[in-house]
Amino acid sequence: MSLRAPRNLSTSSWGETGLSVLTAEIAQERALALGRLGRDVEAALGRLRALDPTAAERRRFVAAAADAAWSFFVQREACGLFDHDQAIADYAIPREVLARVGAR
Repeated sequence: MSLRAPRNLSTSSWGETGLSVLTAEIAQERALALGRLGRDVEAALGRLRALDPTAAERRRFVAAAADAAWSFFVQREACGLFDHDQAIADYAIPREVLARVGAR
């Protein structure tokens, strides 16, 4: 009599459980939110750059860009990305905006 090792008969090598499906959905939602917030940062910075540097409403646009950047940084950290230097360089976030990140 010969013995065989037990086999997993499922078609998936990971064996989808309720928890693994939920974990995958959460990761997808985090990624989607990060992309959406990245586009928000781009839009806010675009509005700020299009504004005349002497405009009286510049403070409001800087504050809006800082809020968008802060939300983006928080979401990056929720995704496990804690070093923001590359994102700051990629989005060319100005110092005046970074100085206001998190300030309300």
